[in-house]
Amino acid sequence: MSPLDISLADLIARLDEELPEADALARVSEARLRSQTLSDLGDQLIDHYVSRAKRNGASWTEIGDAIGVTKQAAQQRHTSNAFERFTNLNRHSIVLAQEAARTHRHDSIGTEHLLLGLLGEPRGLAYEVLVAHAGPEQRIRDAVREAMPPGGQKTPRGHIPFRPESKQAIEQALRAAAGLGHDWVGTEHSLLGLIRVEGSPAAGILNELGFTPDELRETVRAEVARRAAARG
Repeated sequence: MSPLDISLADLIARLDEELPEADALARVSEARLRSQTLSDLGDQLIDHYVSRAKRNGASWTEIGDAIGVTKQAAQQRHTSNAFERFTNLNRHSIVLAQEAARTHRHDSIGTEHLLLGLLGEPRGLAYEVLVAHAGPEQRIRDAVREAMPPGGQKTPRGHIPFRPESKQAIEQALRAAAGLGHDWVGTEHSLLGLIRVEGSPAAGILNELGFTPDELRETVRAEVARRAAARG
């Protein structure tokens, strides 16, 4: 019995439905990309529950036993995780950024890919802010596409590393959350992180779309406060 309400038949049917004109080889390539995304989401699922287990007092030995690895392997895999406080939506945006880099045949994840990842998660606050102030969505995607470098000859396989400016953007997202007094790192904080990396492709795109770091920070602060008041 599968613990997930999903089957191989579902995955095949969806791919065939979304790519009706694709030939057999194109479907093989797309299937591999989707397999990688599923693998990344699986890793994030484990990370989520490892973090919860640690907060509940579980030891690394116990966590290693639950995963089926040694204590040392579990600790090395899950400590110092830059994405530990990222929300599920924001973690998904990172997966989408990796897939954007892969789709465009880039061998590293740039800030422009991170911006596409945020656009790919319409449930996130970053998406709402982007579209509300610079929409429609296609206009933003067109701006990102124009700023992208040429793709390589082959689609990269396996893990795709972050560029230095993307790592800086992730660090700035953590700082943005801390600066606003938030104990989570949402898509809105990642958006703030992107515009804070001066000279990066994403910062340039956001500037051209009419965003400034200070105004964007105030927009995020106000929107988070409004949502909190609505829930309360």
